[in-house]
Amino acid sequence: MPIDVPNVTESITASVSEIESALQGAHMRSLHMALVQITRDESLLTSRYSKPETLIPLALRIIESMRSAHQPLDREMLGAEFVHKMMQTMVQGNVPQEYVPMMMQQMSLLKPVNKYRNHASNFSTDLKVAVIGAGMSGILAAIRLKEAGIPFVVYEKNSEVGGTWLENSYPGCRVDVPSHFYCYSFAPNHDWSSNFSPRDELLDYFKSVVDKYDIRQHIQFQSDIKSVQYIDNGYWNLTAVGGKKETFHSVISAVGQLNRPKLPDIKGLDAFGGHLLHSAAWDEHVNLSGKKIVVIGSGASAFQLVPEIVDKARHTSVLQRSAPWLFPTPDYHDEVDIGHQWLLKHLPYYANWYRFWLFWTGCDAFLESLKVDSNWGSTHSVSAANEKLKKSVTEYMANQIHDYSLLEKIIPNYPPGAKRPLRDNGRWLSALQRDNVDLITESISQVTAKGIELREGSFIDADVIICATGFQADQFLSPMEIIGRRNLSLHEFWGNNPKAYLGMTVPNFPNLFCLYGPNTNLVHGGSIIFHSECQINYIMNCLGE
Repeated sequence: MPIDVPNVTESITASVSEIESALQGAHMRSLHMALVQITRDESLLTSRYSKPETLIPLALRIIESMRSAHQPLDREMLGAEFVHKMMQTMVQGNVPQEYVPMMMQQMSLLKPVNKYRNHASNFSTDLKVAVIGAGMSGILAAIRLKEAGIPFVVYEKNSEVGGTWLENSYPGCRVDVPSHFYCYSFAPNHDWSSNFSPRDELLDYFKSVVDKYDIRQHIQFQSDIKSVQYIDNGYWNLTAVGGKKETFHSVISAVGQLNRPKLPDIKGLDAFGGHLLHSAAWDEHVNLSGKKIVVIGSGASAFQLVPEIVDKARHTSVLQRSAPWLFPTPDYHDEVDIGHQWLLKHLPYYANWYRFWLFWTGCDAFLESLKVDSNWGSTHSVSAANEKLKKSVTEYMANQIHDYSLLEKIIPNYPPGAKRPLRDNGRWLSALQRDNVDLITESISQVTAKGIELREGSFIDADVIICATGFQADQFLSPMEIIGRRNLSLHEFWGNNPKAYLGMTVPNFPNLFCLYGPNTNLVHGGSIIFHSECQINYIMNCLGE
């Protein structure tokens, strides 16, 4: 998979008709801002140029002139004040001033300066860093450490990079963040095939980034770390499961939260006589065709998996404890429009502004509707704005239902935003309304050799049980033993309430850093890659102190 470079576009050789065709697939707001930045014409920041009938002919003229020009486009970056005006025009609302520097960095609208490269003198001469995990955040840490010239080793328990995208391979597995935002800001990919990419393509992306930045040579594969122990001279001893030990000045945990499958605590589960699967430890050799399948769970994994298996199964029973809110995403399974893809590759600044649009609409656009109004009286919403969102999403979900016995089962009894919502294009509720699918909300009593017994007395025959029950996300850094100053155990110190300063550092555990640590998980939107980029910037600054 090719990995692109921000602000480097391909030469325009397309014909006028080909350019016209590409413009029909444009994301209009990104196209508008790209043209403003190319021309530096502030007069284009009017509503007149937000209309396709005005914008597309203007874009065609500008792109034609760029194709005919014999000199490269002036790439001098715009000032923050102008960019702020563009942001507010694009979103048609207020963008706080404090966002501008952060977003300009994310959008690659600042002059490319690597503050770590060739500054090894800022770091201690005996500095050596261990990175635990070669998933998304571990790869990022390795890239930044290499740029800074800091010696490091990455320990990975698996035989390949990719983390959660290596380990999760269940049918239908894909990202729920738009593909063009779910990539490193410094390593965009304009060749995503889908707006929300499937697992295999995501795994290929991370492998390609590792190869592009020549990180593989620093990774010790099949190296599962058993313990991390602080020693009095300011260093850490790492011990692998096989007994190998090594000493480091600093440790960056990049083990994530989505890498240890969680089986439900149900009586008799291990006595089941059929196939017992977990969505995060999928066995592709199990044939689901013609089988009676029970899926335990209705969260993100089940939401993706169930529509993929119901065609094959003789019957599918979905056991739901808590209904998810479904937010309309019509393009969730759509391929990227070829015109849009052409513009990402060829039109300067188009990709930069598209990234900003995805960030804003996926994070702050509906943040106000999730803020709690302490004077609001309802238990099913938290404010007037949240109630409006609840009514809108409830109507969206109800309009998909023709089997009205399902209605009270699928509408959540908690406010929208209290749990991470799921992106929906109709496939989930369509699957639940098939003749060979049941949605069951009764509690489980026990599992037997032949199926599942419910508390109200009925029994579900099963050939296959699929546990789509998530991960041990509250067991941070497990199963590693982490011992800090004065022989303090991190897991005992945390108990049932893990917490860290900015989610990254913990008192009495000096130079131990967590990426994707406590209280850094996403709830209402965003991209964990963006979070990790912010976190690694902080960690690199700490290492330079």
